[in-house]
Amino acid sequence: MQTEQATFNGISITYEDKGPKDAPVILLVMGLGGQLTLWPDEFVDALNDRGFRTIRYDNRDVGLSTRFDAAGVPNVKWMIVKSVIGLPIRPAYTLADMAADGIGLLDHLGIKRAHVVGVSMGGMIAQHIAARYPERVLSLTSVMSTTGNRRLPRAQKEAMQVLANRPMNGDKEALIAYSVNAARVIGSPGYPATEDRLQRRVRADFERGWYPQGVARQMAAIVADGDRRELLRNIKAPTLVIHGEDDPLVPLPGGRDTAENIAGARLLTIPGMGHDLPLGLVDMMADAIAEHAKAVAVTA
Repeated sequence: MQTEQATFNGISITYEDKGPKDAPVILLVMGLGGQLTLWPDEFVDALNDRGFRTIRYDNRDVGLSTRFDAAGVPNVKWMIVKSVIGLPIRPAYTLADMAADGIGLLDHLGIKRAHVVGVSMGGMIAQHIAARYPERVLSLTSVMSTTGNRRLPRAQKEAMQVLANRPMNGDKEALIAYSVNAARVIGSPGYPATEDRLQRRVRADFERGWYPQGVARQMAAIVADGDRRELLRNIKAPTLVIHGEDDPLVPLPGGRDTAENIAGARLLTIPGMGHDLPLGLVDMMADAIAEHAKAVAVTA
């Protein structure tokens, strides 16, 4: 993989720019703690094969992008308590800041408008991009994400526990075993990854940029963001919401709530899909995103 670095907003972002330079652009925004490598190569290739240029990147505080060590590691559980009782929360940065990073990367590359696709926390960031920078967004696809509405069902117990008990340090093999188990817990029951592929992916990501401290700060940004339903009503870009019917981390009502609060949004639910991007769904998802983006190009 050929990656490059760009500096803007006072930070450095590592990214991959792939596909024909004159093709319509899809900006891929990854979720909590996910490096750009968590977008399967097969999925990126599928979008390229369907006529798109893809930009995927490490969010701030993850992978090879700028880390916010000086901010310290927040007590996320205490932040959640504070949010429930209405006390102010001061994260190291906000999801709006992370949305500005996506726009900064487009500026760096000289891209005026793009189709924006975000998964999980990346879907939340993509929602901010579409609401705050409408002139830059051709279309929005929000995948396995939600609105921040506190009345929605919470994650299943096992999924919540695996997220809350992420180790900050320890033996390498134990940390890799944790990550493999976490991927299994939140993954797609209808499309399970092979053990060999999962092990290779987790080990490669561990060697590239394992950094749980950044995950805690990103989680704090999610908690501080609160309810986005009012923000979502400002989104004018044609929107596709994709959600797994068997997502244990962000249950399906989160996707439904997202679609219901964005005018004209279309909801696509997928049986057997959990909280990941399984190989068995690459073509289906690439087709859905490409069809959505090309329909915008025709009507724009």
